[in-house]
Amino acid sequence: MGGRILVVEDDAKTADYIARGLAEAGFVVDRADNGRDGLFLATDSAYDAIILDRMMPGMDGMAVLKALRAADVATPVILLSALGSVDDRVSGLTAGSDDYLVKPFAFAELLARLHLAIRRGGAAAAAPDAVLRCADLELDRLSRKVRRGGEPIDLQPREFRLLEYLLMHIDTVVTRTMLLEGVWDYHFDPGTNVIDVHISRLRRKIDEGRGHPLLHTVRGAGYRLGAEA
Repeated sequence: MGGRILVVEDDAKTADYIARGLAEAGFVVDRADNGRDGLFLATDSAYDAIILDRMMPGMDGMAVLKALRAADVATPVILLSALGSVDDRVSGLTAGSDDYLVKPFAFAELLARLHLAIRRGGAAAAAPDAVLRCADLELDRLSRKVRRGGEPIDLQPREFRLLEYLLMHIDTVVTRTMLLEGVWDYHFDPGTNVIDVHISRLRRKIDEGRGHPLLHTVRGAGYRLGAEA
C-alpha cells in the first residue's frame, strides 16, 4: 500500500520499533520525539497518517491532536497510549483521533489499523457517488431516500447509514468489526447484539416480499450485499 507516515513518540525504543516495521511494510517514515516538533511537521507536510503517542512531556499527544483538528488538518491519527480504560479511549476518540491503540500492542495490529485509517481517509477525501445501487435497490445520498423496484423504503438514520456502508462495499464480505467502526464509530466491541438487530431490521425492509434477497449472511465472517447469493 505504501504512503508517508509521521510517528510522534518520545520513547526511542518504541519509535524505532514502529519506524522499522513501517519501513519494511513499504512506508516512508518521518519522526518527531516531542509534541511541538510533531505538530510543526504535521501542519507543514502532507502525510497519509499520523501515529501519535498520547503521553509525552511538554506538549502531550492530546494537545497536539486538538491543535491539528483546530487547524483543520484532517490527516488520520492513531493515538498510542498505556491508558486503556473506556473513558481514556472515548476521550481520545472524541478529541479527534481516528483510532486508539493501547500499549503494549502487536505491530501487526497497528499496521492493520493504519491501513484501515488510510483507506477511510482516502474515501472521505474522494467525491462520493450521489446515488448507490445494487440491482433494483437505490440509495440517494443527497435526498436521503431509498427505493427498491421504484418503491420507497423508510429507513431510520442508523439503518440508512448501515445500508450506505454495505452499498459502498458491494459484493464484499463486511465483518462485524468493520461495521462497528464504519457505522457506529466504535473502535472496540461493546459486547451487544446491536449489529444483529439492525441487520435484521434492514433485511426485512429491503428484502422481505421483494423477490430475490440482496442482503446475505456469510457464516463465521459477516455480511454481504449483492445480487448473487
